[in-house]
Amino acid sequence: MASTVKSRVCAPSIACGSIISGILAADSQWARASSAFFPSRCESHKSTTSSRTGGGGVSWGATCGWTSTSGSGWRTREASSGGTRAGGSGFVIQSRRKLPSPSCSAAAGMERRAEQQEEDEDEDEGFVRLKLAVFLSGGGSNFRALHANTLSNSIYGDVVVVVSDKPACKGCDYAREHNVPVLAFPQSKKHAPEGLTAVDLVAALRKLEVDYVLLAGYLKLIPEELVRAYPRSILNIHPALLPAFGGKGYFGMKVHEAVIKSGARFSGATVHFVDEKYDSGPILAQRVVPVLADDSGHDLAARILKEEHVLYSEAVAALCEDRVLWREDGVPLIRRSWKGSAEYY
Repeated sequence: MASTVKSRVCAPSIACGSIISGILAADSQWARASSAFFPSRCESHKSTTSSRTGGGGVSWGATCGWTSTSGSGWRTREASSGGTRAGGSGFVIQSRRKLPSPSCSAAAGMERRAEQQEEDEDEDEGFVRLKLAVFLSGGGSNFRALHANTLSNSIYGDVVVVVSDKPACKGCDYAREHNVPVLAFPQSKKHAPEGLTAVDLVAALRKLEVDYVLLAGYLKLIPEELVRAYPRSILNIHPALLPAFGGKGYFGMKVHEAVIKSGARFSGATVHFVDEKYDSGPILAQRVVPVLADDSGHDLAARILKEEHVLYSEAVAALCEDRVLWREDGVPLIRRSWKGSAEYY
């Protein structure tokens, strides 16, 4: 199986594989170093690297061997790899964790692996703090929860920009109060005459070196230009258990009223990756709440919103800690922790 890992480091790093071969070295030094053999350590996470270019698009190829980065860009070298397997399924691993320093022998590499694992039990300095863009259209309660968790380091990232189709909304007011810049998108005569075009929006996000886009009550359809620029890097939270009660027209109180009218005994919140359609991307995480016999739409909405704040923050924290892994069939899973045995949900 081919595996991909994403790493953003300031020093050369080693990726795992059965035999490191076919590496496109930048110079002879890398070519000589890439001949070393290192046992696979995919389960310990510190084993693979992938690349991003232009601050936006992600390259999803097989990677193996030596990878170096400079500045804020990602670079990819492609080769065959033994891949990663957990529970019989292969994963594509996104990793920004610092990897052990290069060594010239397999024995030294194994020894260093054990030392690195012990060090990682006590510190998380190997993670690069990521840059997040939040899209919203209203009060921004999910944005506030995310922002609070970035400030407390529960999420290892920073909200560097807010994008809104209603730049005068309360969520944008909160952003300005906390010195987070606000961009208007799309352009509209009523709410955002200064709004950006899709091309300008992508350019602005890339200039800010945004790693992930988070939709938090944003009611407009995401343009194809943005989806292409940030594949598998845009999340949304929906106040129901997708794929039920999702799609165009299902937002806000309309969702909860439809759930109650249907007679469903359970509802909840869903975090999913975004594609070109409403609420149709791969599901990353869900949280279930009961629908009570005497619930109004407002009752159900309030119960779900509490879970949204927790669930969304957990999912974003997993992204920032490289704990999101893609199964071979395109289903994303979250690893609970890099410590201990591998458990996914």
